[in-house]
Amino acid sequence: MPRRLVAVLLALALAGATLASARAADPLVAGSWLETRLSDGPGTGKRLVVLDVRPAAEHAAGHVPGAVSAEYGTAGWLARQPGGAAGALPPIEQIASTIGALGVGNDDHVVIVAEHFPMAARVYWTFKVLGHAEVSVLDGGWNAWRGPQERGPVQPQPAQFTPQYNPSLRASLTEVALAASSGAATLVDARPLAQWNGTARSPVVRTGGHLPGAVWVDQQATLAPDGRLQPAEHQAKLFSSLPAKPVITYCNTGTLAAGDWFVLSEVLGRPNTRLYDGSMSEWTADPSRPVIR
Repeated sequence: MPRRLVAVLLALALAGATLASARAADPLVAGSWLETRLSDGPGTGKRLVVLDVRPAAEHAAGHVPGAVSAEYGTAGWLARQPGGAAGALPPIEQIASTIGALGVGNDDHVVIVAEHFPMAARVYWTFKVLGHAEVSVLDGGWNAWRGPQERGPVQPQPAQFTPQYNPSLRASLTEVALAASSGAATLVDARPLAQWNGTARSPVVRTGGHLPGAVWVDQQATLAPDGRLQPAEHQAKLFSSLPAKPVITYCNTGTLAAGDWFVLSEVLGRPNTRLYDGSMSEWTADPSRPVIR
């Protein structure tokens, strides 16, 4: 066999090995999978770290065995900017330090347990933005857990977490303004209808209504009554009106928008899908920015 052909085949094999090693965990895992994985023990694959983002009191009353409490609203997942965004991504080194303090290292597989899916999706997105591929959401959240429970606090062993920031998943205020004025990307509003049309508004938003040119896809419509995500076929129909161009999801604080982002990016595999974590709380902080009612 010619040496050049051997070299090409070897390069392809090495590339395949690299891709296989970098393959991400499944975005959604079932409670049965998690229960089996926990019972199998640490010798069955990557170290598993379960993060429970429900309120700390609920975690203390009962949680997945070994799950670390990482309450969504208080553990450091969100940053409030004075006079601006109410739920922005914290500075990269700050959130990386928070994750390390929760016992998560770069080689760990993280499973997120929540009471409400959008919160799990936002934490999932945070890990992805930080370059962590091995992260999953428990489908249906805590309500879907049928395995054994533990009570009381879980003390994590601090770990070293080194971020590899991936800005391609995050939309800036400037990029959103461009999309709103030119249609360069499709803006998807994940909020309830009353907030979309301006008859109601969140306290963190100064003006009711939606971004110019935005499409409304209520995040709640992606979920089954039991809190699990609807099948991919349902999601494809739900988002079928979106044109073939980049997408930016938004809401008030980047939480509901994370749910729509998760469905588009991780379930439907749509490329060029970003989350605007500043969302309407940042956009409406400046009264000169247009809002449609």
